[in-house]
Amino acid sequence: MSTALEKWVEEQAKLTEPDKIYWCDGSEEEARGLIEIGMKEEKIGDTPIFTQLNQKNWPNAYFHRSHPTDVARTEHLTFVCHPDKETAGPNNNWMHPDEAKAKMTKLSDGCMHGKTMYVLPYMMGHPNSPYAKACVQLTDVSYVAVSMRIMTRMSKTVIEKIGNSENFVKGLHSVGDFDPDKRFIMHFPDENFVWSIGSGYGGNALLGKKCFSLRIASWQGLKEDWLAEHMVIMGIEDPKGNITYIAAALPSACGKTNLAMMQAALPGYKIWTIGDDIAWMNIGPDGRLWAINPEQGFFGVASGTSLKTNPNMIRTLKNNRFYPTLFTNTAINTDTNEPWWEGLDGEVPKNMIDWQGKKWDSSSGNKAAHPNARFTASIYNCDMLSKEYDNPKGVPISAIIVGGRRNQLIPLVVESFDWQHGVYLAASMGSETTAAATGLKAGVRRDPMAMLPFCGYNMGKYFQHWLNIGKKLSNPPKIFSVNWFRTDEEGKFIWPGFGDNIRVLKWIIDRVNNKVQAKETPIGLIPYLGDICLEGLDVPKERLQKLLEVKLDDWSEEISGVEKFLSQFGRYIPNEIIDENKKLAKEINE
Repeated sequence: MSTALEKWVEEQAKLTEPDKIYWCDGSEEEARGLIEIGMKEEKIGDTPIFTQLNQKNWPNAYFHRSHPTDVARTEHLTFVCHPDKETAGPNNNWMHPDEAKAKMTKLSDGCMHGKTMYVLPYMMGHPNSPYAKACVQLTDVSYVAVSMRIMTRMSKTVIEKIGNSENFVKGLHSVGDFDPDKRFIMHFPDENFVWSIGSGYGGNALLGKKCFSLRIASWQGLKEDWLAEHMVIMGIEDPKGNITYIAAALPSACGKTNLAMMQAALPGYKIWTIGDDIAWMNIGPDGRLWAINPEQGFFGVASGTSLKTNPNMIRTLKNNRFYPTLFTNTAINTDTNEPWWEGLDGEVPKNMIDWQGKKWDSSSGNKAAHPNARFTASIYNCDMLSKEYDNPKGVPISAIIVGGRRNQLIPLVVESFDWQHGVYLAASMGSETTAAATGLKAGVRRDPMAMLPFCGYNMGKYFQHWLNIGKKLSNPPKIFSVNWFRTDEEGKFIWPGFGDNIRVLKWIIDRVNNKVQAKETPIGLIPYLGDICLEGLDVPKERLQKLLEVKLDDWSEEISGVEKFLSQFGRYIPNEIIDENKKLAKEINE
């Protein structure tokens, strides 16, 4: 008798009509074979799925060029299919599950004809962790199969773990014919099921990524009393060897990966990376919040990554100890067969083909690499990987950081008065849009907890969930807001950022350990400048003081903007959050 998993695979094969079905085992030998298939057999148009890069300078690295219309997450074609629209909330596109399934069934009919269906069994989280989830994705392209092996714990033992249970997360994916008008990513939270067609791009096609680890998992977390968050997890080791673990929510283009892999500018401090994108946080038996990274890899933006901005990531990309590294939509230096992107160290190569495969003309004004060009690399290739990464229990979180990209108004760092006020700071944070998402207007948008595109249900209810979790924690983390991006009169950044962000993290840890005082303001607690370690920093103190300014006269517009944003969630917005905004308005107007 077939297992529930085998029956489900058979049903999807009957619909999609692949020529053959291949069950992946996650082995290194298999991965090499899949790359070989991608180089010799599978193509997008006339371009092979994979092209081998310079193996001397970039060991075990391969290049992938996506379809030209398929270069970012397509938020306007991403739907969360709860039975009713109100549960999905205004933060999600909604379609009734019956309508969504009818649409996807029609689009998926025979979509794998002439192709192989790859069955990808994988765990999100360490297999022995009580917080891990067993998953299976089906796909028809080797790029996704290889990428999922890098990004998740793919293994045939997952099939044994699932056994005859129906309790596993399902994902059905096909690139279809890449027609943007037939491109949809549908989420069915009540069924733990994601159905995607028409795209081969990371967030649309690697269904363990945002689709499951955030949209589906956030709904699971609501029902099971835990948090699925778009957050960095990192350990900060001080000169005495004490390690403090923090989680940080920063929207795209706010330096999340750079923070997670920071090369600390203060002597004696070390950063230990646990994750750069996803945190699953559970209430531990000790009343603290414990976090795991359910992923196993980095899917990062290449553009701007360099030895100056993120030297540890460059080293990770060139480290081939365990897994291959994939580059998607970068340019190629044709003289050396190496990947290249804007912001990479060294001189701009003279001879390149751009991300679309055309000879690049430096005088054209066009970017050689796509602004959302990506790398996919194993976390095990990272030299600063925390020894706690594979701890099934996760790590205890002492501080949560939220932040956006704001030129003015928001100080460098603010500590919340308490958990409720911290949730308000997170609910009101905003940042600029980036190339990681299409179909968005340029400018600043509110992005609470960096979760607006990823929360799998009504965000008002999400804020209430955060408040409820806080009430169940006997020892909750402190919550801080940060803003590395304040500018001066000439529009130049005041704070140097990158490795110097350790100075802010040190203050945060000092506050966690009650080592320093803080100045109370209506918006929260801010540092005394003397308590931030400025040794070796080449920035005048009067300029740094501007980073901590709170000009109450400038806050009225911000408060009304927050009120307008929150109002869209109607009756689901907790009174506590509304009260926090009213309280701030009152203090500012007095």
